[in-house]
Amino acid sequence: MRIPPRISSRPHNPYDELASLADPEPAPDPDSPWDPEETLRVVPIPLDTSEPWSPPNHRRAKRKRKRKRPLRRSRRTLKLLIGAAALGALLVLGDRCAAMYAEKKAQQALQQQLGLEAAPQVDIHGFPFLTQVLAKDLQRVDITVPHVAADRVSLAKVKVSARDVRLTGDLPADVRGAVIGDLQGDVLLSFADMGRELGSSQVQFTDLGNNAVGAHGKLAVAGQELHLRAEAHLQRNGDRGISTDVDGISLDIPHVATYRPGKRENLTLHRETAERISRDAARAKALLSVPAVAERLGISDEDVAAALRSEDRLHELTGAPRFVEQLTHVNLVDVVVDHPWLLQKAGIDPKVLAALTHLRPPDLVDRLSLSFQLPKEAKDLHLREVTVERNGIRATLTGAGLPVGRT
Repeated sequence: MRIPPRISSRPHNPYDELASLADPEPAPDPDSPWDPEETLRVVPIPLDTSEPWSPPNHRRAKRKRKRKRPLRRSRRTLKLLIGAAALGALLVLGDRCAAMYAEKKAQQALQQQLGLEAAPQVDIHGFPFLTQVLAKDLQRVDITVPHVAADRVSLAKVKVSARDVRLTGDLPADVRGAVIGDLQGDVLLSFADMGRELGSSQVQFTDLGNNAVGAHGKLAVAGQELHLRAEAHLQRNGDRGISTDVDGISLDIPHVATYRPGKRENLTLHRETAERISRDAARAKALLSVPAVAERLGISDEDVAAALRSEDRLHELTGAPRFVEQLTHVNLVDVVVDHPWLLQKAGIDPKVLAALTHLRPPDLVDRLSLSFQLPKEAKDLHLREVTVERNGIRATLTGAGLPVGRT
């Protein structure tokens, strides 16, 4: 028996007609037992009834194809941006190469014009460089020159910043020179360089404050190593150099005496030497036997005669603290000249004193002079403020209208 189709409220589905064209089910076998309930059982097929069936819309594929066009446009724009960036990078690279070439030419020109042993460092600022060249006006150029000869000593570093640099020549192919409109900088005179170049490698210079430089170290005199101390006060010598006023020079014979050259030349004993003489009767008698020494010690002739005759009186005179104190302030320079044997009694080598007395103050001052002048090639530069720092002497540098190269 054929079961009639169910009447459904759903819209007509054309696929149902295809199902009706299928082959009919085979007839049941008469020999087999027939179960009508099994035959009439219908297996339900689950259907998604959440949305009604509707025919497919083939226009969506066309819309999706149309959306690919903006993507193609964005890719094309990206390629253009990458190309522009690459071109910009090439322009920047070319501009920097031109700036480096100009810096190299400027270094060579400065080295030749100033007679420098080493080429200075030149840094051209501002971007782009080529437009500045075409305008014949550079914004800023920094120049660093190491070890510039300046009279007796060399400047450890000269660092300047030049602005309003006007180029000359047939630009951009031929740059002949430049004129610096304004220049500001500073120069450093290193203490280490001064010690080496002044021939006093064992003398060190330090900052004493108030624009004063202290010098201390060792100096060989007559085969003996003496301790040197001095002070140098700085001042500008016009606007082209720096001069020094060296004073307070002293040379110490270790544990013996101190010699101070100058107009008030003197030689005084150290306290330990004076104490050693006061305890040694032979040395004390030798010292008191010189009238000039006894007079400067404030000892009368009667007391001197008594001390020379009596050991007790000598001990009473030289054992007093006042004797040692006075002996350290007595100037023995002129005394030992007439009585050189006193030096040996005081423990001083006569050769050392002879060398000291022949070492004139101008010789010592010349050895410690920190004076310098700007090189004559830099005739348009001027020194301004001078200060003393931990590492050396620094002075500000100014200039205007400075020609460089062929102008």
